[in-house]
Amino acid sequence: MRITSVTGLCALTLVLGVTSASALTLEEVKKQGYIRAATANEVPYSYMQPDGTSAGIGPDVANAVLKSIGITEVNWTVTPFGTLIPGLKAGRFDFAAAEQNISPERCKQVSFTEPNSSYGEGLLVKKGNPKGLKTYADIAKDPSLKVAVVSGANNVDFLRAVGVKDDQIVFIQANADAIPTVQSRVDAYAATELTVSALAKDQANVEQVKPFEDPIVKGAPVRNYGGFAFRPEDKELRDAFNAALVKFRKTDEYKKILIKYGLSEKSIEAAAAKTVADLCAGK
Repeated sequence: MRITSVTGLCALTLVLGVTSASALTLEEVKKQGYIRAATANEVPYSYMQPDGTSAGIGPDVANAVLKSIGITEVNWTVTPFGTLIPGLKAGRFDFAAAEQNISPERCKQVSFTEPNSSYGEGLLVKKGNPKGLKTYADIAKDPSLKVAVVSGANNVDFLRAVGVKDDQIVFIQANADAIPTVQSRVDAYAATELTVSALAKDQANVEQVKPFEDPIVKGAPVRNYGGFAFRPEDKELRDAFNAALVKFRKTDEYKKILIKYGLSEKSIEAAAAKTVADLCAGK
């Protein structure tokens, strides 16, 4: 598969003026010869490698699915997590492959596919976990504690749900800012378990909280379900991609991709057990 990458501010400059005047169809994508996709550059969900090729759960699955429906060229744009939905709505790319959690609020703005992945929550803290944190609720118990979260990430909703106050929350631009932020001005960084695990790997001054207890929201432990996001008006394109995704999820190749990036068999089964309709309805 041919993959063309466009990164950073250059990408935004190149595509800023491109908007969707009408619904984009699969036939139109095939005719133009490529599709535009977005990543938030977050390991292991969706990111660009030093050689300019895409990697991560979202891109690897997306590339396989697109190939199965006759699309062999993907132009990737790197954009901050918080701009994925605004950028998609503005027509700066055709879909987002960043494994965004499928939530009722996001479903009001974009059209998600069926879940592609499932994962829990996590905390990154200073080495030795000096505050003894085991869950998000521990932060709520001490008003002096500060926790960082990526702007636009739904982890902030889980923090608030267990009682963490807004004046305890520090927003950062990207996961790349997490380690220096934890080292200098907050007590923890809240993100998904895979994000935290990847950040903590081989680090001398920070670590992943283990064991960690997922926050309890509405009587149940929080679990994220990542999917691909499309514009609502691009229904035909989204439906074609979604049908191919559902078929691909039944293959060994799909499972190998997710396992390669650290997802367990349990998490893979959890993703398949949920539907986008239920998740958009908050079930």
